[in-house]
Amino acid sequence: MHSTFSDGACAPEEYVKQALEFGFKGLGFSEHSVLPFANTFALQQGREEEYVHEISRLKLFYTDRIKLYTALEVDYIPGLSTGFSGLKEKMGLDYLIGSVHLVKGPPEAENLWFIDGPKVETYDNGINEVFKGDIRFAATAYWQQVYEMIELEKFDVVGHLDKIKMHNKGRWFDEKSEWYIALADHAIELIAQKDLLVEVNTRGIYKKRSAGLFPGTDILKKLHSNHVRIILSSDAHHPSELNAYFNEAINILKECGYASVWIFDDSSWKEVAI
Repeated sequence: MHSTFSDGACAPEEYVKQALEFGFKGLGFSEHSVLPFANTFALQQGREEEYVHEISRLKLFYTDRIKLYTALEVDYIPGLSTGFSGLKEKMGLDYLIGSVHLVKGPPEAENLWFIDGPKVETYDNGINEVFKGDIRFAATAYWQQVYEMIELEKFDVVGHLDKIKMHNKGRWFDEKSEWYIALADHAIELIAQKDLLVEVNTRGIYKKRSAGLFPGTDILKKLHSNHVRIILSSDAHHPSELNAYFNEAINILKECGYASVWIFDDSSWKEVAI
C-alpha cells in the first residue's frame, strides 16, 4: 500500500484509521523506494527518515489497537536502482517487496519501458520506442529483469509477478503462448529455489485494468504445486482500497489449491488459514 510518501492519495494515519474500521489486526506500509531520477511516484530522496519516523509515531500511538509495520516496495532496474542490500538495516524496515515497474531496454535505448500506471498508451509507446515494436523482445527483457532481481537481491516478497500483462489485454501477446509460459515458468522455479513469498495483488481487478489477479490463475496453480508461499495484497493507493477484492481473491486462491496465506506478525512471517 502507498500513502502520500509515494504515490498514494492520503496521509499514513488515514490508512490506519480505515484499517481499524475494517477490522485489520495488522497493517504494513510499503512505499515505492527512492529512485535516482525525477519521478512522481516514489519516495523522494531525503524523505526516508521522515517516512520511518512517521510510521514509528503511529506504531506507538496505535500500539494497543493494531500492529503496524514499515516496509518498502523496492524497484529493481539494472544499472540504475541502488540495490536492496542494507536497506532493511539502514532504515530499520520490517520487510522488503521487490518489484519491476520499469524495464531496461537494449544499450542503445534512451528510455525505460514503464509497464505500470493508468495509461495504456505509455505501455504501447514503450514497446515501440524501447523495443522497436518487438513484444517478444520486450516481454523477455521484463522476465529476465525479474530473474536478475530474484538471483541478485535479498528481499522477502516478489511484487505483482506478471504485471506485464496489465495493459496487454491480449493485444500484444498471448499468455498461453509457449514462449511466454516458458518465461514465467523459469521465474517460478527461481522463486521456489530462493523460498521467496509471492504477492497476490488484487489492484488490477478492482481498478478494472486487468481481468485477473497478479499473478493469474495459471501461474498461481504452478506456484502452489512448487510449494511457494503467498501473501494477499490490495496494493492500496487510497484507504478505501485496503481490503478491495479480498473475499473474491480468497475464493480464487482456494480454487488454485491454496488453503493458507502468510502474514507478517511481530517479527516474522506466519501462516494463516483462509
